[in-house]
Amino acid sequence: MLSGLSVALVLSAPAVAQTPPPLPVADNGTQFLVFFRSQPVGREEVVVLRMADGWVVRGTSRLGPPIDITTRVAEVDYDAQWRPKSLIVDGIVRGQDVTLKTTFDGTKASSVLAVQGAPQSKTDTVSADTIVLPNTFLGAYAALAKRLQGKTAGADLRAYIAPQAEVTIRITSAVLEGITTPKGLIQSMHYNMTFNNPPPTGDLVVNLWADTDGNLLRLNIPAQTVEMAREDIASAASRTSAFSIPGDESVTIPALGFNIAATITKPKSDAPLPAVILIGGSGPTDRDETVAGIPVFGHIARDLVAAGFVVVRYDKRGVGQSGGRSESVTIADYAEDARHVLLWLEKRKDVNKDRIALVGHSEGALVAMLTAGRERGKVAALTLIAGPSTNGDEVVLEQQKYILSKMPIDEAQRAEKQALQQKINTAVIKGTGWADIPEPARRIADTPWFYSFLTFNPAKAMNETRQPVLIVQGELDTQVQPHHADKLAEFARARKGPKVAVEVVKVPGVNHLLVPAKTGDVTEYGTLGPDAKVAPQVTAAIASFLTKAMQE
Repeated sequence: MLSGLSVALVLSAPAVAQTPPPLPVADNGTQFLVFFRSQPVGREEVVVLRMADGWVVRGTSRLGPPIDITTRVAEVDYDAQWRPKSLIVDGIVRGQDVTLKTTFDGTKASSVLAVQGAPQSKTDTVSADTIVLPNTFLGAYAALAKRLQGKTAGADLRAYIAPQAEVTIRITSAVLEGITTPKGLIQSMHYNMTFNNPPPTGDLVVNLWADTDGNLLRLNIPAQTVEMAREDIASAASRTSAFSIPGDESVTIPALGFNIAATITKPKSDAPLPAVILIGGSGPTDRDETVAGIPVFGHIARDLVAAGFVVVRYDKRGVGQSGGRSESVTIADYAEDARHVLLWLEKRKDVNKDRIALVGHSEGALVAMLTAGRERGKVAALTLIAGPSTNGDEVVLEQQKYILSKMPIDEAQRAEKQALQQKINTAVIKGTGWADIPEPARRIADTPWFYSFLTFNPAKAMNETRQPVLIVQGELDTQVQPHHADKLAEFARARKGPKVAVEVVKVPGVNHLLVPAKTGDVTEYGTLGPDAKVAPQVTAAIASFLTKAMQE
């Protein structure tokens, strides 16, 4: 589950593979923290050694549920030209002893995998310089980090997902980024890559950060919500930034028991100005709402500042430099965080407290509605971007139906997967019915946030608001499909109280990230490249609407 292909324990190899002897300087390994769904689940220690005749990547790990893998030792040996010679992994995977030993002879990879001592052999054809990436040891990506040095967008590498198959890695972007840590700034290269996996897995986007010497700093696999970061970079005091706006100012905003880290950006003016708070979507979203290397909120903030607005964008609780914990958070909690940003902002002398708007994207649209409903007198206008109009139960099933329609499986398999997802949703909502659901699925789904999302009622939330509303929708959005925009507008126009402006703007050729695309599929995000930008029609519509809606 941790790499380009899932862990395949149906293969077996002998328990006779011996743990290699200690290496010269194994005590100076680098410590990495591993996260699943933004929560820490364990750590890995990784050492990369330059030997007289080549390279050695070696390490250990201990990862708790739901990953549940302990690696007693993992070692990959390469020659001086980074051609693999051998691999050994010895550990425990979900309670079972697993030993993998692979030897390489030119383009031949011979593997033996033992699960509970039952061995089975397998031979694969691979490239002579393939990068060896066993699923159960993320530290092996340290070799990929070295191999990426000097590579640019469009370059291809080959990787052997041991012991399953070899895949092509296509670099879609390579961007210089700065990572601010308590000890100073680290210059890094951020590589956005696509692992071209065979069906039914399909292409997988992987992000990797390396320093200027090719040392691994951070690894991120969005589709599997898995992330690994060097200990100093994983600190809440660290922040990765590839995007900035002239005049950006880092600020700290007090919330309930923790601080929210944010950036405020202002146009040049001596008079108090209208202001906008940007509220990010689901997942571990940073203040720039960076997805697949695209700083969605960074682009929106830049254009709104140019239009005369003060803009605040912030790291969600438990993300980036913001404090707080996210494992028990709900959508209502995120609305409380947005409320604290609002209360902080209205006290500033450079802000016109009667002209503050909320702009929420995806899940952020739900948060914006809740906040605006609670603070009718403090929020002057709303912009909802790609916001769902139905409860999360229906949204999840709609998303799954679309994804399954693209997979090379038959109707019976699609129906089986849909039935399982419906079972999971129902169990989360009712709190019962988990008996026939796999335990790993329950560990992922049975959370306060997922319950709050599945049961969230957008119609009710909209009915509590009274502000002018702009609804923005990309016509190629496959995560929140365009029909949701029309439904949200219906809810807004049906509200009680004085009639206020309600507008819908649909932007052709734009996906969920608000950037021009061809298909709008999530799998396309990683291929859009470093030059992908939020469509100017989006920010122009927001600026125009808010200017009119908040006129004094």
